[in-house]
Amino acid sequence: MTDPTDLSAPLERLVSRFARMVRHVGRTRGLADPDLDELVQEVRIRLWRARAATIGGLNAAYVHRTAVSAALDIIRRRRRAREEPVDDAGPLPGPAGPAEAAELGDLAERVTRAVETLAPARRPVVRMHLAGYSREEIASLLGWSEAKTRNLLYRGLADLRAALLREGIGPGS
Repeated sequence: MTDPTDLSAPLERLVSRFARMVRHVGRTRGLADPDLDELVQEVRIRLWRARAATIGGLNAAYVHRTAVSAALDIIRRRRRAREEPVDDAGPLPGPAGPAEAAELGDLAERVTRAVETLAPARRPVVRMHLAGYSREEIASLLGWSEAKTRNLLYRGLADLRAALLREGIGPGS
């Protein structure tokens, strides 16, 4: 088993390398300056828990996803603490039973296969969109202009809709 003290230096290098990006993620999601330190600490903890053995090999995309998730969790906790209803764009409640779970699993598999039929340039954009990334985040992570990202996303989503309709998946089916 890896000694946690052996991870502290690589983890701190990783956190300081991406701290600016993590703070930017927090700001874009409306966190106040005092909350940004909490976000950096939360990302540090999540990285340590998730990848203890491979801290040095983590990339910017992984850290970014971790920061987005941590920022949303902080926002949700704050909203619950104020007892305000949470306008959550997160995942839907889980399936009611085994049959519904199997149906949702089948649907996810069919959507994944349909994404694989897209043009290679459109696949990563559509996958990231389906994973919850905004157009701006996708453009930044892929190093593309916003216009190129928007164009590939809209065309990719249109192609995905058409592929799913051919499979009998869509409104009214």
